[in-house]
Amino acid sequence: MDHYLKTFLTGQSITLQQMAPADLESFVAIESETKTLLLANDEIPFPQTMEDHSAFFHSISGKKDEFFFGIYEKATHQLIGSCGVFAVNWQNSTCSVGISIGQQWQGKGYGTDAMKTLIEFIFQYMAIQKIKLQVFSFNPAAIRSYEKCGFTKEGHLRNEIFRFGTFHDLIVFGLLRSEWNQVK
Repeated sequence: MDHYLKTFLTGQSITLQQMAPADLESFVAIESETKTLLLANDEIPFPQTMEDHSAFFHSISGKKDEFFFGIYEKATHQLIGSCGVFAVNWQNSTCSVGISIGQQWQGKGYGTDAMKTLIEFIFQYMAIQKIKLQVFSFNPAAIRSYEKCGFTKEGHLRNEIFRFGTFHDLIVFGLLRSEWNQVK
């Protein structure tokens, strides 16, 4: 029990927490960065308004089948990104995950640490057998990070996203509970 109390939502260099109203401005700044707009989802990369971000931010609740966390740097307790669990399918014991790290903190291992912490949360506290995610083929840093976390490429959706004037593949990854138990 002590181990779980000490490590709950805590990675090597990050902690996952519910964001507070004071974090809204930092959250909006991270979500509005050009790199985030281009890499975070498959919608047209048009910046959302403060009202859009605020409505999403204030809709976050632990009483839904979605779990959304702020990623905080341990040393400074500064918000550096967000991650979450969504599309939970209790019947088939699957869910999807997503992550967004502010540009100035990318390439420093925070994303991998946060994803490993999120995976640990899912497999320790949710009756989930498989975690799924999708990543754009033009995001090799994210692909390497997911592979470090134990995810396996399960397929390519060819020409699935239009960015930079051309079509790109969407890569589908999966991680089974049994695989995570061998990796961690």
